[in-house]
Amino acid sequence: MNESVLMLTLMAGIGLGTPLVFGTVGEILTERSGILNLGVQGMMIFGAVMGFWATFVTGNLWLGVLASLVAGAAMSLIHAFNSVTLRVSQIVSGLALTIFGTGVAVYIGKAGSDPLIGQPSKAVFEPILPEALSDIPIIGPLIFGHDAIIYLSWAMVAAASYYLFRTRPGLTLRAVGEDPASAEAAGINVSRVRYVHVMVGGALAGLGGAYFSLALVPSWQDNPIGQAGWISIALVILASWRPWRALWVAYIFGIAGRLNFTFQTLEINVPATLLNMLPFLLAIIAMIVLTSGKRARFLGAPAALGIPYFREER
Repeated sequence: MNESVLMLTLMAGIGLGTPLVFGTVGEILTERSGILNLGVQGMMIFGAVMGFWATFVTGNLWLGVLASLVAGAAMSLIHAFNSVTLRVSQIVSGLALTIFGTGVAVYIGKAGSDPLIGQPSKAVFEPILPEALSDIPIIGPLIFGHDAIIYLSWAMVAAASYYLFRTRPGLTLRAVGEDPASAEAAGINVSRVRYVHVMVGGALAGLGGAYFSLALVPSWQDNPIGQAGWISIALVILASWRPWRALWVAYIFGIAGRLNFTFQTLEINVPATLLNMLPFLLAIIAMIVLTSGKRARFLGAPAALGIPYFREER
């Protein structure tokens, strides 16, 4: 039963969905502060190359994870400076960072006399619990057959959900995203809240990117993450800006990414190009929704999302 096509598809969906969980929850925290970050793609690929590089040099996976977190946070700091301090267009800043992050990752992968490209990872994340637990029918592989990063993603989703809706700092974050002028009148430092959460979101995106290069595709390629960053932005809308929903929609997309192989196994003829097109179609729809204030608000978007805050206009 554990080796059935259905179980293998579900297992693959959890693995493929895990980077999307980090990217989506990170973007939820960012957007809850009122900042729209379209640079998730660039932050994920930059985190992927830095995580792979650190692991390749040291042989230590957790140093690779740390490097990916720092890389994503550093990239997002640029976006925070542009959006919060300089108050430039958040859309332009995010798109510029995607181009920049992708270019830097490609350069790092090909730089030096012994380039990373084509090299296998020196270490790979593997299941951490005893194999006997994974042999339990149905729930064994779904719950006990995973590596540490997948369990970390579950803990992160729980922590993010609790933080947003059960803590005072979470209430502060939501207040800043809804009405920064009123939040500042209540004594909240709007700029600090936005800086912190943009950087946290970028760090999570970087970790999501590293999961590709350290677990899913444990070797370096020019673009190991595909279009995961754009999909993460789209999933924020499907999740209605809530971390728990982000977990499930990310797994649904992970399963969708596996359907091509599943259909081949079952000898079901569905054009692969059609399946590959769906994430891009959703990303386009998401961009339309995000740039249409009324529709985004109806779905639960923060009222001040994407709107620069000018303290002088309070």
